[in-house]
Amino acid sequence: MANKGPAYGLSREVQSKIDKKYDPELEDRLVQWIIAQCGDSVGKPQPGKQGFQQWLKDGCVLCELINSLAKDSKPVKKIQSSSMAFKQMEQISQFLGAAERYGVTKSDMFQTVDLWEGKDLAAVQMTLLSLGSLAVTKDDGCYRGDPSWFHKKSQENKREFSDEQLKEGQSVIGLQMGTNKGASQAGMTGYGRPRQILNNQ
Repeated sequence: MANKGPAYGLSREVQSKIDKKYDPELEDRLVQWIIAQCGDSVGKPQPGKQGFQQWLKDGCVLCELINSLAKDSKPVKKIQSSSMAFKQMEQISQFLGAAERYGVTKSDMFQTVDLWEGKDLAAVQMTLLSLGSLAVTKDDGCYRGDPSWFHKKSQENKREFSDEQLKEGQSVIGLQMGTNKGASQAGMTGYGRPRQILNNQ
């Protein structure tokens, strides 16, 4: 982790809330998947949040992961282990760019500092979870591991209607508007006696 002093007050409260979102069970599943996807060469982290962060911090494992999901050309051309902070952060950024091109939405992406400084490892988990779900959904033969580790993303279900069907739909009153079925004035009587205007002269 970066050499930062302890957080106090509101910063500490916020950090503690973020830390609570981290899921150790999900960590196990993600580690299993990354090793199955990339092979044993990526090693295995020490159990726990800090071990998970140290394992992914230099960006090499993440870049290996995104490359293993590509069919033809590798999205990250050069993967180099380095102890220099800016090199490590650059590799994390390359992974994030490649993951976005793969189809992970911006809202599911973590920021480089979330991983590098260990600020929000739950966000890192969410990005990897989203990437795994996409890989299972694409079903292009690149995914390795147990498909039940991730949920399939919902697919577009496009429907084509003819002009005739569209015209028919215009004459139907949707039930959310209420219904006029069974409404009639049968059996209605007058509303009592008419107003009496008396001329007392």
